[in-house]
Amino acid sequence: MHLWQWVLAFARTTLGPYVDRGAAVTAETIIQSLASGLLMGLLYGLIAAGLALIFGLMDVVNFAHGEFLMIAMYATFFLFAFFAIDPLLAAPLVAAALFVFGAVVYLLVVRFAMRAKANAGMVQIFSTFGLAIVMRGLAQFFFTPDYRSVTNSWVGGKTISIAGIYLPEPQLIGAMLSIAAFVALYFFINRTDFGRALEATREDAGAVALVGIDKNRVFALGWGLGAALVGLAGAIMAIFFYIYPDVGASFALIAYVTVALGGFGSVFGAFAGGIIVGLVEATTALILPPSLKSVGIYAVYLLVVFIRPRGLFGSM
Repeated sequence: MHLWQWVLAFARTTLGPYVDRGAAVTAETIIQSLASGLLMGLLYGLIAAGLALIFGLMDVVNFAHGEFLMIAMYATFFLFAFFAIDPLLAAPLVAAALFVFGAVVYLLVVRFAMRAKANAGMVQIFSTFGLAIVMRGLAQFFFTPDYRSVTNSWVGGKTISIAGIYLPEPQLIGAMLSIAAFVALYFFINRTDFGRALEATREDAGAVALVGIDKNRVFALGWGLGAALVGLAGAIMAIFFYIYPDVGASFALIAYVTVALGGFGSVFGAFAGGIIVGLVEATTALILPPSLKSVGIYAVYLLVVFIRPRGLFGSM
């Protein structure tokens, strides 16, 4: 028996009951699931965009990216709980706060890690990984491991019907904000002086110093911008997702896969990768039990790694 025949027989034996169940799914259910997957995919893209921006700028993977999302969700919750500021109004405030936080993290942590003379890559990895552990531990200490949620927000728990397809309003608004954020990011990178400085620093950080561009300032602003994007996503996620100290871990893993699919360093590859991840996740949930919905994501990721290791839109 050939290998492909063995794999096919194994798939039929193992997944047969789930595939049979999926065959009975109606067209309306499929469209409903894909629409929901598209909305979540746009949010995944927004979460991953900051990670892709930082990697493309500095070749540094921020292993505290999930904790940035967690901090944004907690900030949104406390603004709602103590000041009655709805998450939609809090989103720009949280994004601004995360911008400052991201720039400070670069200036106080990453900048010194990049100066390592030996094993620079490992130093950078462990510095952001250690930062993630510290942030998570502080969140557990100050906020306790209890699950929290934003209740009675303007759009929380509401849906909108379009041609018989019901879409949750928080995810719909989040998807619209994601598209708006990527459009704004495109014009920012391609039409502003800082955007051009950002691109120039990505190409050759040493050469830009010769024309008077302070690369540390560009790096700090790049980290701030990346953190602001995940802060915007966190404010929206807080509307419909539980908030707890470990909440960022699962989304960070999806963000890494999204960036790898789209191509490391490609911000708009992260946008496309997020859409792919959301649609694959929704499709997998139609065939397999919901607890196994991530199987499809990692299967597609492995396929892309074998066929195009640089990612769909990567240039490395």
